[in-house]
Amino acid sequence: MKKIRIGIIYGGKSGEHEASLSTAKAVIGEIDFDKYEVYPFYITKSGEWRMGAQVLAPVDDKKRLTFEQGGAAGVNAEAWAALFGSPSSGEPQPALPPSAEAAPSAPSSKPVVVSGAPSAAYAAPKVDVAFPLLHGTLGEDGAVQGLLEMLDVPYVGAGVLATAVGMDKVAMKKMFASAGLPQCVYRYFTRKQWERDRSYFLMEIEMSLGYPCFVKPANLGASAGIFKARNREELIEAVREAFSYDRKVIVEEFVDAREIEVSVLGNEAPRASVPGEIVAAAGALDYKAKYADGKSVMTIPADLPLETVQEAQELAVRAFQAIEGSGLSHVDFFLKRDDGKLLVNEIDTLPGLTSFSMYPKLWKESGLAYRELLDELIRLAVERREERRNPKYDTDE
Repeated sequence: MKKIRIGIIYGGKSGEHEASLSTAKAVIGEIDFDKYEVYPFYITKSGEWRMGAQVLAPVDDKKRLTFEQGGAAGVNAEAWAALFGSPSSGEPQPALPPSAEAAPSAPSSKPVVVSGAPSAAYAAPKVDVAFPLLHGTLGEDGAVQGLLEMLDVPYVGAGVLATAVGMDKVAMKKMFASAGLPQCVYRYFTRKQWERDRSYFLMEIEMSLGYPCFVKPANLGASAGIFKARNREELIEAVREAFSYDRKVIVEEFVDAREIEVSVLGNEAPRASVPGEIVAAAGALDYKAKYADGKSVMTIPADLPLETVQEAQELAVRAFQAIEGSGLSHVDFFLKRDDGKLLVNEIDTLPGLTSFSMYPKLWKESGLAYRELLDELIRLAVERREERRNPKYDTDE
């Protein structure tokens, strides 16, 4: 049986570059090499695209995935498009320039580098399914998804709309509100609005949210750039810091609550995992706790009454559908300590898939092992592409 060619895309121009490497290492460590041919596509921190040799076994060190050795030049956008080609066409695939080196038959840290216009010197591997593992900006905000849509390459995860909405916390909360999902109180503004009407927004926040409150960049993941403000002075400073990450800031009320997470898997008929509870060692989740040191404390399954479990699963699916999600997502909840009410906090359309991550752990507890989860994600990618294809636009008529 012919193996499916998988293109793993990771790294990226994002503050979550290292998280992406960790996720890529974990996925490569669990994928079934008897079913798939795996090709790594690394994006450097400066935005260069580099294709590595076919991966034939798990990688012991994520640094081996960065292809930094050799001082090779980066892959430009035209070469990247040529490299992927179009799996749906029966035409010969574009090839790499004569100067590019052919991929060796064994794993290697030396990249196959592409630059300039394609030629007929070397036939590039045709990717059947792309597996984007790019956390943060330009990875889970619809950017790479749009590129893959244009190339007609099936890809794992949510589409352009869902990823863009999932990244923008303000747009996300507006869509949740339209779906009637319970949420905490929040306010938001752009940099220009803040500069023009700072007094108004300070008054609005103090009257509607009070202190303490949490200040976040609207477009950033992995719990980075979150600041707790206990008074006006701290609020002003937190907003200033948040604007260093994004042009739009959101401020949320403090909620005394437990943090509950539910994983969602599927396309048109999504299903929810058992809920889990997560508490960072420092008391609030941050980037390092999630991705680097594994010190966050997870309780799987969460110790919850049956009715709360069922409500969390129902709300998770509704949140997933509200943004038109597909493939995978996890949904964060606040479970208020005073009245037991669930509030939807946010949805992550590309949750971490490291050995520390909640998403695969919740599915394992729900009866789906990591390798089976990867199989299902790849199957869903192909299914979604077929469902979205419009025969009318696939012809020249």
